[in-house]
Amino acid sequence: MRSFISQSGYSRSQPDEDEENEIVSQAGDSGDRALSRRGSQRGSGRVHVNEGTVFPITVSQVTPFSSDILNTVSKDIDQEEKKELPPSFEYISYLIHLAVFGILGILTRYLLQKLFGPSVAGVTSDASILYLDLPSNMVGSFLMGWLGVVFKSNISQFSDQLAIGLSTGYLGSLTTFSGWNQKMLDLSVKGHWVFAALGFVIGLILAAGSISFGIETAEGFKWFLRRYGKGLGIRKCRLNRFKCSLLILVLLVLMWAGLWTTSGILEKGKFKDGGSGAQLWLACFVGPLGVWIRWWLARLNGRGVGKAGLWKWVPFGTLIANVSAACVMAALATVKKAVNTKDCDTVATAIQFGLMGCLSTVSTLMAEFNALRKSSHPWRAYLYASLTIGISFGLGTLIYSVPVWTKGYN
Repeated sequence: MRSFISQSGYSRSQPDEDEENEIVSQAGDSGDRALSRRGSQRGSGRVHVNEGTVFPITVSQVTPFSSDILNTVSKDIDQEEKKELPPSFEYISYLIHLAVFGILGILTRYLLQKLFGPSVAGVTSDASILYLDLPSNMVGSFLMGWLGVVFKSNISQFSDQLAIGLSTGYLGSLTTFSGWNQKMLDLSVKGHWVFAALGFVIGLILAAGSISFGIETAEGFKWFLRRYGKGLGIRKCRLNRFKCSLLILVLLVLMWAGLWTTSGILEKGKFKDGGSGAQLWLACFVGPLGVWIRWWLARLNGRGVGKAGLWKWVPFGTLIANVSAACVMAALATVKKAVNTKDCDTVATAIQFGLMGCLSTVSTLMAEFNALRKSSHPWRAYLYASLTIGISFGLGTLIYSVPVWTKGYN
């Protein structure tokens, strides 16, 4: 494997084909499989003070004073590492992190839509190959290079929940594949097939370029910190990991309650009037469910098909999440055309923007695309992207475009 393996924290001891396929397939997300992996690491008996620093139990010629110091440090770290949340409570902690950061991703995506949309900057629009969600997909992919590839292992040393919340929750919800696919369907249903094709090509190039740029700049910043700074400051956080995790969890619970309360109050006042405001606050209610489903589906990444584990290199969890979200998005668009009422439009659009927008992701797709490009079979990256786009657009055409053409919907 190439440099990506070292970035992800995996060993480079000549992995065979299956190991390489499993690694690249889980480059973006591995779902709740990370919990079981952590559990096995806890029982390994090895004490890690910092990344790359291990204290093995060996017999060496040391003074009694130095032996006492090592034993004291090991006992202190053992006691701190034993202070972990109960498994069920830890799982709930992951869900809370995903929910809160997912809502923040929805709000950021909405702000970027408004900022670069026709009403402000005028860079993106519904009638252009520069679709409304292009800026959020680019920003999310760029940040994925920082938080989901280069610095993810460092953030995990401080808090695994925070690392998952940022990469899977925030960046996964900031970006949306279903919204991208639906905008291309809207172009094709009007006969703009060339625009739709170019929209996919340009969108893929810009998102892939964004994550590459993010990885390169993050690596440069990491090198700068190691050379001129004082490291990444993780060692001090390790000794207070339990307390920090508990404090962050309490803050996120309060933030989640505040966001839902605010959304409920604003939604109650704006629902009858409809519009983007009512759609946004309802989207914040249903968005976390999409994040949870996507995280649960990510357990399928790296497992392959059947008992033999065929095609392990395909991230089936992400593929299923993106394709299913694109199909439901297309179905809701058809319902809006058929019913054509204000309340239906508000509810359907909120589910599209919140639930389907969080269920699908471009940042994770780009992390997997980047890993496949750097593997021993770079062509698989383009095949994987083509499968995701081709299946989603093909099914979307049957679900959305065909009824619009046959029924004559406006």
